[in-house]
Amino acid sequence: MKKRKLGKLGLEVSAVGFGCMGLSHAYGVPIDKKDAIKVLHAAVEEGVTFFDTAEVYGPFTNEELVGEALVGKRDSVVIATKFGFKIGSPGEVDSRPERIRQVVEASLKRLRTDRIDLLYQHRIDPNVPIDDVAGAVKDLISQGKVKHFGLSEAGGKNIRKAHAVQPVTALQSEYSLWWREPEESIFPVLEELGIGFVPFSPLGRGFLTGKLKADAKFEKGDFRSDLPRFQKENAEANLAFVHLLDRTAKAKSVTTAQVALAWILAQKPWIVPIPGTTKIERMKENTMGALISLS
Repeated sequence: MKKRKLGKLGLEVSAVGFGCMGLSHAYGVPIDKKDAIKVLHAAVEEGVTFFDTAEVYGPFTNEELVGEALVGKRDSVVIATKFGFKIGSPGEVDSRPERIRQVVEASLKRLRTDRIDLLYQHRIDPNVPIDDVAGAVKDLISQGKVKHFGLSEAGGKNIRKAHAVQPVTALQSEYSLWWREPEESIFPVLEELGIGFVPFSPLGRGFLTGKLKADAKFEKGDFRSDLPRFQKENAEANLAFVHLLDRTAKAKSVTTAQVALAWILAQKPWIVPIPGTTKIERMKENTMGALISLS
């Protein structure tokens, strides 16, 4: 597995990371814990060193899973987690400094570790100045409990404000061949400040793999059933794009998913996608995307 550096602060990770959320959250009934641990172990064996989780995934169960799976492998992996959502109140945020400190202490226990490599603010809290958020994380970094500071879904203004207090190592936002919004206003800021970028849903929540039909039915608890992009009329229109990807993949004797990931990696050297999956074979397929070169 090739390596990449997120930002200018020296955080080196595998060129393709692993988004752990889907192992226990948001995509219907979670797979068996033993099977989930097998997937994570296989990812480490494939050279993946970057694992992404959050307290809200579950909530809590995803961090516990990651912590249990990576015991004994801690010094060879980078673990990213997040604070910022009010547990028990869907959609509500809470980034008060005292809450950040509480979340970190609890996350350290669930992750069975003494430090969090990359700590993200999951969403901007309009009621807490970003300077205070960055200051709280800066204190945690000085205590050795956190190594790097990240933001998720933040705009340019907040990125700059936070970075002035505590240098931001990475920004995490949605980005893929069918969601390119960050390119226009976010990428220039990241490039200027030397901040890495971690795209979540790099495979369009499964759509860019070419394995979902326009009339796909999702099981109960799968949040894709509520997303407009997965409604039949929209999905049918977007399939034309997937067919184009498929032609490119066949010409290179690779898969559609691998082309989609290779395209992301080709955009900037400081981008590290974090596709997720519940299947070992899909994880291996995704990691191979780092070996594909596109003209």
